[in-house]
Amino acid sequence: MLILQRKAGESLLIGDQIKVTVVSVEAGGRVRLAIDAPRSMTILRSELRRAMDANQDAAREEASPMELLGLLTGGTDGTER
Repeated sequence: MLILQRKAGESLLIGDQIKVTVVSVEAGGRVRLAIDAPRSMTILRSELRRAMDANQDAAREEASPMELLGLLTGGTDGTER
């Protein structure tokens, strides 16, 4: 894993086709990013990818809806942490 520091307005390049720019950094630590990539490339937040994977596993294994909800909320039983 590569760890970089960037300030608002600064960018980084991934290959020749992807540019990630730091738009802003808020006081609470939230970072807003702009991603310039080809439309053919799928870009997902990691929590959505985990939920998709869990949903596919549930379709195969019959996981309970509360377990799936827990993945989205950060809890293990559908409750928030």
